[in-house]
Amino acid sequence: MARIALTISPGALTLEALQDIHAGNVALSLDQAAHEAIARSAAVVQRAAAGADAVYGVNTGFGKLASTRIDAADLAALQRNLIRSHSVGVGAPMDAAVVRLMLALKAASLGRGFSGVRPVVVQSILAAYNAGFIPYIPSQGSVGASGDLAPLSHLALALMGEGECLSPSGERVPAAAALVHHGLTPLTLEAKEGLALINGTQASTALALHALFTFEPVLESALVVGALTVDAARGSDGPFDPRIHAVRGQPGQIDVAQYYRWLLAGSAIRESHLHGDDRVQDPYCLRCQPQVVGACLDQLRHAALVLLREANAVTDNPLVFEDGTLVSGGNFHAEPVALAADAMATAIAEVGAIAERRIAMLIDPVVSRLPAFLTPNAGLNSGFMIAHVTAASVASENKSLAHPASVDSLPTSANQEDHVSMATFAARRLGPMIDNVACILGIELMAAAQGIDFLRPLTSSVALERVHAELRAHVPFVGEDRYLAPDIEVATSLVKQGLLSAVRDDLPGVPALWVAV
Repeated sequence: MARIALTISPGALTLEALQDIHAGNVALSLDQAAHEAIARSAAVVQRAAAGADAVYGVNTGFGKLASTRIDAADLAALQRNLIRSHSVGVGAPMDAAVVRLMLALKAASLGRGFSGVRPVVVQSILAAYNAGFIPYIPSQGSVGASGDLAPLSHLALALMGEGECLSPSGERVPAAAALVHHGLTPLTLEAKEGLALINGTQASTALALHALFTFEPVLESALVVGALTVDAARGSDGPFDPRIHAVRGQPGQIDVAQYYRWLLAGSAIRESHLHGDDRVQDPYCLRCQPQVVGACLDQLRHAALVLLREANAVTDNPLVFEDGTLVSGGNFHAEPVALAADAMATAIAEVGAIAERRIAMLIDPVVSRLPAFLTPNAGLNSGFMIAHVTAASVASENKSLAHPASVDSLPTSANQEDHVSMATFAARRLGPMIDNVACILGIELMAAAQGIDFLRPLTSSVALERVHAELRAHVPFVGEDRYLAPDIEVATSLVKQGLLSAVRDDLPGVPALWVAV
């Protein structure tokens, strides 16, 4: 498939552009206007390297060794040694989509012209992205300050022709051979360039953006599945009345309620119990969906703002300014990413938590007014009894995973780096949490569809009937107990693909839930 050309204007990346980069749909180039600033800052570093004054990261050691001066003849070796010594990551490799984002974010940051690297460094990164060159980057080993040192070192090591890469099939191959295969030239580092490559928050930011983009279709599916459950339980659409949400004024809540109104419009099931229903109020898991999921949406939208700022930021150290000075600071500290990821974790867990409650409600005949455990012959059959247990299990896991990572700090570098963000783990743990939520929603989708089947010949809305039919094309009604694990896998896959996209044609004029920043 031909890729679309995308020009990076440093400091001006959008969420839409980052999604395309994440997906690998684009070929990247750097805005010509950026080259002057890059060259100017590189010249400042080259003068500092030739001078007599000590400049951190240029002619000194690193971290606790910042007071150690390095001879001019050893400055290139200093940068090579930095990359080699800091390539100490462990664990499973980062996903190729995450690495693509890391490459692009690092190029965009260096391209702003405050890092003192030569243009060839930025060009090499972009050439690697365009060639599909994916450095092998272990996912563990960063504390989120001073920058994502270990992950970014593995990235830089591969660009140097050392270390390893991932082949298209996911196998680890020598980076030197991969460079030759792709027609790329190994990057030779000069003063400060190794430090500029590994200082920064690009690994934690890429992981958090990966989670944001991965969760988008799952969150949209949560609304569709939640609406289907409302109809399966013969719930009221009164709690979605726009007047309720307008007087509170929370934007996510207002938007989510609007979605439920769209999704449930025209339901014959709802019409059947508008009058004479003896249930005065629905359980919270039905009635409070706009308040709960809407609050989660607001948190995720705020996280998107923070991550977009970080994607456009300069986060290495020291920084080179237009007056020719190099100033040491701490932009590499990933606290904004850590806090955003922690907020995302809470929101992701809550979307799964309320979905688990809806499953529990559906299988309880007292509350749902459906057959016990959603089976026609309870006792002989257990129906959805243990499928709910699975949902409860992974919902519980998410409660532990949602514990904030940012409140922890272990000093490193002999107490020179004495407060760190833990942003990389904060962002990395979001992936398993999203998988758990998708599983819960997959089980709920099956349970809600089962409930709808018990209400036949009544039908739900056009949009929700389309979702029901899509599931039934792969997962039949559960009449007698059978092996359900494969069905759960299929339903979970449908959730991850995004059920809202499947009913777009049935909701004309409905905007995307996810607000692009």
